[in-house]
Amino acid sequence: MPGGTATGSAVPGTGTPGPGIAGLVGGREQGAAERAAAEGPYGGPDPAARPDSAVAPAPGETPSGPSGRVWLERPGAPGPLDELVLEWMALAARVVVADNRRPREPEPPHVADPALVELVLSEREAVEDRARALRLLGLTPELPLRVLAVAGGPGTEVGVEAVALLGRSGLRAVVRIAGVGELGAVLVQPRDGETASPAEELRAVTAERMREAGAARQSARRVRAGVGGSSAALEARTSWTQARNALRFAVAGDPAEAVIDHDALGPVALLAEIPVELLHAQPDVRALAALAEGETDGTGIAALAAFCRTGSLRQAATELHLHHSSVAARLAQVEGALGWRLRDPGDRFRAQLALYAWRLAAASRK
Repeated sequence: MPGGTATGSAVPGTGTPGPGIAGLVGGREQGAAERAAAEGPYGGPDPAARPDSAVAPAPGETPSGPSGRVWLERPGAPGPLDELVLEWMALAARVVVADNRRPREPEPPHVADPALVELVLSEREAVEDRARALRLLGLTPELPLRVLAVAGGPGTEVGVEAVALLGRSGLRAVVRIAGVGELGAVLVQPRDGETASPAEELRAVTAERMREAGAARQSARRVRAGVGGSSAALEARTSWTQARNALRFAVAGDPAEAVIDHDALGPVALLAEIPVELLHAQPDVRALAALAEGETDGTGIAALAAFCRTGSLRQAATELHLHHSSVAARLAQVEGALGWRLRDPGDRFRAQLALYAWRLAAASRK
């Protein structure tokens, strides 16, 4: 069926198409050389290469895009149901081809029943119950999915913000959103089995929303999100745990770090396994906490984070929308307070690790 099909039926045993179908029914056996010469582009017989097949559309044919044919070929005499088989094959093929040619618009995210979402994310429920909950949510138990954890600051309607964030993303996936405790839980299941993380696209949406926010939409600047890894739908709780751990690394108000992908963290994600009291007690973490408390606008911490992330003074300045000399002055203050030389790779790695640990410790207090 190259390219498409048209509805109709074929006359059994003759190779002559009826209205709307070019068909071969009850075709004769071929030798190896003849069969190879008649191969079509998809490994089956090519009707155009056979003298007894009709290539031109028959009267009454209804084309569905590029011309196409279905046919039935086998050794021996035709069967009593060949005509019916061809007709229904043509109908089914037409539906499939038409559906594949229809532009696929991203499906908008849907607010889901929290009880069903919690059941999907549960560690205690039976597999059968989780599969049923997935189907009730419009998700497919056999396909992988990702879970996102979304958080907002005081006064933020996290469910509304999650819908706004995912709605702008244009993800070609089934998206279900529900409130689970103080977080928004988002189930994202691409229909094509795509497993790439949506984190980069969500960062772009976050940056766009922050630019548009203004005084009336400061809640957009308080939204953070963690993206769990791709997992089997029936094991969604694994992705949910990863999403919540990734959320602890996220920084509100910074488009580059407001959305954190658990997979991109790599071994750094293991820091989330360290008891919070040990993180608080670590000297570098205590020094960073003291520096942050002494700042009124957080500019020193922001400059440190941007420089550690980019490794370049000018790139950090571009991210912060500042002159590079201003960023250099702020980094000098940080170096003086913490005793680091940030141009040294070892000290910069130490500073980045301390930033991660400080964020984890701070997130435990929220």
